[in-house]
Amino acid sequence: MFNFKEIVSVTLILFSVIDILGSLPVIVDFRRKLGKIESEKATLAAGFIMVLFLFLGERLLSLFGVDVASFAIAGAIILFLLGMEMILGRNIFKHDNLDVGVASIVPIAFPLIAGAATMTTLLSLRSAYQTENILVGIMLNLFFVYLVLKSSNWLEKKLGQGGTDILRKVFGIILLAIAIKLFKTNLVI
Repeated sequence: MFNFKEIVSVTLILFSVIDILGSLPVIVDFRRKLGKIESEKATLAAGFIMVLFLFLGERLLSLFGVDVASFAIAGAIILFLLGMEMILGRNIFKHDNLDVGVASIVPIAFPLIAGAATMTTLLSLRSAYQTENILVGIMLNLFFVYLVLKSSNWLEKKLGQGGTDILRKVFGIILLAIAIKLFKTNLVI
């Protein structure tokens, strides 16, 4: 049964974890390098990944002998490297001859939108909320993600080169901090 309070809670939790506005500098950077991002493809791929992980996440990871903590650490490393790219202005990931469709999925859909933090959050939400309310929360977040991806060119123009560069550096540091937090939280010694 749909519950408005649960839907709002799930939507806000996922919104803060996905942090699509915080990812805007990364999105703008990829759009600059590739010319465009396929917003529809990225949104659909992220949605597919999230719904698949909601239902099969733990089983899928256990099939490969991977626990949630190890998965989160792997995602943290990718986020760390993306943050380093943003701060240093150097390309760590090779972007030459990269198909726009592929770049819309990796790294936009995964790990920026449907990354380790999002997937781990979905597993946690599943234990506390009804599945249909989580699905509505996912769909509401995907709608907002699509709007941000679609309007990234307009947002970049409004911010200007200086504003975009400042955002890129600031959010690069935030991305590094999130990566380190994910790493520390899931590191078992």
